[in-house]
Amino acid sequence: MIEYNDSKAKNSSKPVVDFSNTEVAFAHKNDKELKKAAWLFSMMNKRWLVDTLSPIGLFTVKMKFPFVSSIVKATIFEQFVGGTTLLDSQGSIDMLFNKKVQSILDYGAEAKSSEKDFNFTMNECIRAIDFAATNESVPVVSAKITGLARFGLLEDIQKGVSLDKETRREYRNILKRVDAICHVANDRNVGVFFDAEESWIQDTIDHLVNIMMKRYNRKRVIVYNTFQMYRHDRLQYLIDSFDKANKDGYLLGAKLVRGAYMEKERDRAEEMGYPSPIQIDKKATDDAFNTALRFCVDNYKKIGTCNATHNQGSCLLLAELIAQKKIPKDHPHLNFCQLYGMSDHITFNLADQGYNVAKYLVYGSVGDVVPYLIRRAKENSAVSGDMSREYGFVMEEVNRRKED
Repeated sequence: MIEYNDSKAKNSSKPVVDFSNTEVAFAHKNDKELKKAAWLFSMMNKRWLVDTLSPIGLFTVKMKFPFVSSIVKATIFEQFVGGTTLLDSQGSIDMLFNKKVQSILDYGAEAKSSEKDFNFTMNECIRAIDFAATNESVPVVSAKITGLARFGLLEDIQKGVSLDKETRREYRNILKRVDAICHVANDRNVGVFFDAEESWIQDTIDHLVNIMMKRYNRKRVIVYNTFQMYRHDRLQYLIDSFDKANKDGYLLGAKLVRGAYMEKERDRAEEMGYPSPIQIDKKATDDAFNTALRFCVDNYKKIGTCNATHNQGSCLLLAELIAQKKIPKDHPHLNFCQLYGMSDHITFNLADQGYNVAKYLVYGSVGDVVPYLIRRAKENSAVSGDMSREYGFVMEEVNRRKED
């Protein structure tokens, strides 16, 4: 879920970062590219249009209708995806790094269900790590456990279902795949973000990632777990994870997000008759996120943190905390991240001021990444009605250039 409900910085006449500087935010786009982005965001801000076209887009790409892939690639794909392959993404990576922005690689294919597919995803992650190791501009790759394991098995493990001989073998294969990724990452000195997923498999994911952190985060942070702060139990879980890391002698890797499964979580809780794991309201989520951020900065020597958010208030908060504590802006344990193609006013202004900031760079074929693209479109269209923050900033820069 992309969030834009920004909190104002308190007790500060001048913010440490000026996120309103559109000249810096869009310096990487020429006039034609900027106008194209404005048109795209204007379309995406029409919720009815996005809701109507999304299922049609999924169907037509799946059925390989003529010209559909080229239309998608020339519009929404170009805005939100780095490229079709790792090598094809190099141009996007170089463009970002030219503006002091790093890239976090994410293979965009949806989760599969066969051992063959899981092994393919593992190998793709390892290829991305090898690619990152040769690119100063790519410090981290991202992975989803559901790309490496059968969802139903993860769910059964969390439920405490007894595993038979076959499912025990399947579980060992999951461990081997996850460990193979982390082992190569450790050898290449490349970080790995493991995404958070649905609450009914998250305990299993946490268990797997904790094993990897204990194994590979002894001297530096290689493995990161993701903490979804729209869940009311995650702030305490972050603190507990830190205590466990201290006790067991490893560094904690923590990617902080608000979350991406809110409606699904609430619907399932209501349908199955258990208390919703979701915070009571948006303010509670924001408070938990910012408290988690403060906790991580207070313990920054032992926690590698990624502030992975589009919330301007939370980005400003981290910048302020870094200034207050006189920590170097480029300390490797304090990082910002936004999705490629979104919140450029945050990303490029942070980079311009010397902070560690990266774009989450998805790559993959048009057919593979269309579900991801549709989520981006739905998130953006749901933000603030007819005039989203994205569209507003783009139009500000379009008008500024007209005046120059």
